[in-house]
Amino acid sequence: MRPATLAKTGAAALTTAVVGGLASRPAQSAWYASLRKPSFQPPRQAFPIVWPILYADIAAVSANAIDSLTEQGRRDEAKTFAGLLALNLVLNGSWSWLFFNQRKLGTSAIAAGALAASSADLTRRAVAVNGASAAPLGLYPLWCAFATALSTRIWMLNR
Repeated sequence: MRPATLAKTGAAALTTAVVGGLASRPAQSAWYASLRKPSFQPPRQAFPIVWPILYADIAAVSANAIDSLTEQGRRDEAKTFAGLLALNLVLNGSWSWLFFNQRKLGTSAIAAGALAASSADLTRRAVAVNGASAAPLGLYPLWCAFATALSTRIWMLNR
């Protein structure tokens, strides 16, 4: 992969992480503390461990897929992948704003589902281009599917 491509995907993932992190600050709020949460809610400390790993994975696997497609002369597919990555990262950052800032539990559960679907599609595309070397990106849709279940359950418990 080219360093320039990794710099772009890395900057996009880092921007998403910062936006999501800023939006998640109310996780310490009285409102969030008052929400009923399911028994499978991970400890708060899990999130700052999991997300940086996922963002690094997203950046590296995406850069590799984009460069592989470009090197194969499949420039339109590379542009499509980059556009779908951008959409995915917008969905990713939007979830935190919907949940923590807007307190829209149902909307955030739907957004989490859209993010899980988008993440699965990115993974499928990356694996189609680079095979097993892209497989670690599969952790991303798995985590997003878990987040969808968690968001949905929190919404159901707090209607």
